[in-house]
Amino acid sequence: MSSVGETGGVGDVVDGGGADGGAVGGDGGVPASHGLDEEWVRRRRAAAGAQADRLARAEAAEVERAREQVADFVERARAAGLPTEELRAVDAAGTRYRTGVTGWVLRRDGRAGVGEDGAFYLLAVLLSGTEKLGARLCGVRLQPSDPPLVWGRGGRDGDSIALQELLDRRLSGG
Repeated sequence: MSSVGETGGVGDVVDGGGADGGAVGGDGGVPASHGLDEEWVRRRRAAAGAQADRLARAEAAEVERAREQVADFVERARAAGLPTEELRAVDAAGTRYRTGVTGWVLRRDGRAGVGEDGAFYLLAVLLSGTEKLGARLCGVRLQPSDPPLVWGRGGRDGDSIALQELLDRRLSGG
């Protein structure tokens, strides 16, 4: 039977579970010896680095596809004569603040928009009490954000929508 931490060391495993005292749990497991096997650590770091690289490449590809969709939306919105408006930032209480950015609001709740400059903006802001006063007087400075390929991904069922569908809805007046 294996027990963890009997000697007080983090990650110590007594009785490695195998006849040779090898790793617990088979491939990729933690070595049973008190000193971590340097080769195992090197392999795990390399695997973690490779996974991080794959995820970063996938995310970059998604952002690039989403940017292309936003650029296409701006082109089509202009061609269709879709009217623009000042994008207004909104806080958790629903108070709206001037931004000086003109474009198209994408969601009825006013939390996302596309500027005439082709940038994607998240319009929800978190402001402290003193920041709210400044925002009321001077407005809020928006920074462009990477557009998500799926708006609301990871949210409740029914809360997510493909960016392309959101843009198409806005073009059709929805």
